[in-house]
Amino acid sequence: MSLINGKEISEKIKDEIASRVREHTASGGKVPHLAAIIVGNDPASETYVSHKVKACERVGFRSTLVRIDENAEEQELLEKVSEINQDDDIDGLIVQLPLPGHMSEEKVIETISYKKDVDGFHPVNVGRMAIGLPAYLPATPFGIMELLRRSGIKTKGKHCVILGRSNIVGKPMSLLMSRKAEPGNCTVTICHSSTVDIPGTCRTADIIIAAMGTPGFLKADMVKEGAVVIDVGITRVKSDKTKSGWKLTGDVDFENVAPKCSHITPVPGGVGPMTIVSLLENTLMAAGRKIYT
Repeated sequence: MSLINGKEISEKIKDEIASRVREHTASGGKVPHLAAIIVGNDPASETYVSHKVKACERVGFRSTLVRIDENAEEQELLEKVSEINQDDDIDGLIVQLPLPGHMSEEKVIETISYKKDVDGFHPVNVGRMAIGLPAYLPATPFGIMELLRRSGIKTKGKHCVILGRSNIVGKPMSLLMSRKAEPGNCTVTICHSSTVDIPGTCRTADIIIAAMGTPGFLKADMVKEGAVVIDVGITRVKSDKTKSGWKLTGDVDFENVAPKCSHITPVPGGVGPMTIVSLLENTLMAAGRKIYT
């Protein structure tokens, strides 16, 4: 069993991005600038945004953090998004999800300029990705593809089972894994809450990408020998083995599944760090006008 160390790989990519930023600015290019909007004070969102801001500093980006009160009207958020859309100095914009219940995530995502949508959620970017045109890829699937590439995992002709059909991971992951490229060229099956016999389907998989948000869902008897397992899930659960009384766990029963795998990602330290570097990659492309002028 080989552990796919996302933290180690992400640090290497950050070094590469920092070097490219230095080259970009030395040749007269502008310093990449990422703006993040956070609504309210959700602890998890605060943590995620803090990590993104620190990552920007690490690679030489500028970053702007905009805070909006959780009780603000949706229109206030939409107006702030529109204002940033018009700011030529800002290359990329993310709005940290989830949003308060009275705000429409779909409306906010559609309001973000697709040229600054470095999260890769705007319908224009999703559509371009679906038909194979250059686009900002959703950060988590983008990161997973890079993990597979840098770990030397061959995907052509393999059966990939994706657990979960979310717009953020499951659906885009299925498009990327089935595209005519490497990584890619897989036969893809998506499993979800209405799928009959998920365990049986998983046992036929060469690659399993678990993104259901259900701690420990993937058990050892659902995985064939030598499979590659990518664990996207991350949930805070109670634990009597930590001082805090809590621990982070994925969608995979890691302790029992790992011995059967050829490769597997841990939680934490697997997919998570790659999501952030993918956001940086998209922002750097935006600053260099690599996709949209």
